[in-house]
Amino acid sequence: MKTKSIFFQIAAAILIFSAVSFEAPAATMDRPNVILIIADDLGWGDLGCYGQREILTPNIDRLASEGMRFTNAYAGNSVCAPSRSCLMQGLHPGHARVRGNAYKAYREGLWKDDVTVAEILHDAGYATGLFGKWGLGLMGQPEAIPTRQGFDAFFGYLNQRKAHSYYPPFLWNQTTRVEYPAHTGHNHKVQSEYDADGRVLPHGIANPAQARYSFDEIHARSLDFIRTHHKRPFFLYLPHTLPHGPLIAPELGVYRDKPWAIGHKEWAAMVSRLDRGVGEVLALLDELGIDDNTLILFAADNGHSSHGYERDKSATPIGEHFDSFGLTRGRKGDSYDGAFRVPAVARWPGRIAPGQVSDHICAFWDFLPTAAEVAGVPESSLPRIDGVSFLPTLLGKSDEQQQHEYLYWEFNRNQAVRTGKWFAHRRNGGDIELYDLEADPQQQNDLAGEHKNLASRVQQWMDESHTPSDVWPSPGESEKDFQRRLHEAGIPPRKPNIDG
Repeated sequence: MKTKSIFFQIAAAILIFSAVSFEAPAATMDRPNVILIIADDLGWGDLGCYGQREILTPNIDRLASEGMRFTNAYAGNSVCAPSRSCLMQGLHPGHARVRGNAYKAYREGLWKDDVTVAEILHDAGYATGLFGKWGLGLMGQPEAIPTRQGFDAFFGYLNQRKAHSYYPPFLWNQTTRVEYPAHTGHNHKVQSEYDADGRVLPHGIANPAQARYSFDEIHARSLDFIRTHHKRPFFLYLPHTLPHGPLIAPELGVYRDKPWAIGHKEWAAMVSRLDRGVGEVLALLDELGIDDNTLILFAADNGHSSHGYERDKSATPIGEHFDSFGLTRGRKGDSYDGAFRVPAVARWPGRIAPGQVSDHICAFWDFLPTAAEVAGVPESSLPRIDGVSFLPTLLGKSDEQQQHEYLYWEFNRNQAVRTGKWFAHRRNGGDIELYDLEADPQQQNDLAGEHKNLASRVQQWMDESHTPSDVWPSPGESEKDFQRRLHEAGIPPRKPNIDG
């Protein structure tokens, strides 16, 4: 009887252990952490690793020198929200939910059935955190907020329009407003002054010592997330607001005494503050002993966009002052190559060989399958996406890298395609323009007439890639026809929500 009792005790223990194992599979640390840092409106040439000489970015440059720098990396779109939609969904702009920042003062958000990379990694056992600017849903769109789209933790801005102030009246912690009463009276549209030591005196804030710079507040919370979750795999998404305007910095630092316009000093200080944040992330990873098990990806969210941020319009434009424009024609808000091409670097000690420069052509929608492959998520379990994993490129296995036949964008009813060395553009359903980026990076010489077969193929790709939206008009569709389409589909007019 005693032997039988022991047998049943052992069997029961095995059953209990098995039940626990199947109910809560342990997330092992052989799967790396993934940190994705997205700068807002950072120019191609604002980083030292991309040729900048005046603005100091030693930590981001370190990511490049200890990892890989990309020369053909592209954002999801040429403005904030649709670019982030492509990033989160793994879809190009013809399929992604959000196609623009807003349309007629209506801001679209993700839907309940939209699948994000955060959901995929969360289901794979990763802790998921978002600290920064979301831009893909408002509190009045409850299914679109980060904590309903796969993120365990969120702190920052929901509405990108609110993110234009670095001393906001409130930020969001999950679904709770964190109030900053000391910021009452601050007007971010007015140039703030700086004291003799280069410290900001934010316009309208009675006691500057009580002012809290939003980047610093959000960044501190992101470091806490790493500390809390460093013993299990985590995905940390840092869509920072720096250096998006209006320009203001807590301190001008080493740029205080530069013989520059105030806007130039502020821009440089904001970029360097972003860089300092990257350095603090690196230091913390090293302190916690997880540096070698963490893949860091850094990129900008759209093409160059410092134009228009100078409050003193008599000053040299920021991009010209710092010579930070991209290599090709196009900036934020338009639809030529430079509107989408962005600086991007990746670092993963021991896995990505240091000092690599890659010309692999990739885009934001490739991040989802890349992160999924890193996390060991089978490709067969992913939703329908347009992305292709670039993990082989990161690991130096270029012979195994799948290539896109083409990349596709649409914005403001204009369409664009990158295929090999060619960049194609079509303005609102018009004729195809075709440019050789190698011979003509400024896209001045339209060769569509000389390469009719390619132009015809591009037109077919554009037509096939676009799925009509019930929020934004399609390329070539008039406003009248768009409204008729909505009426026939029984879609009522949407209430303006651009301010949240």
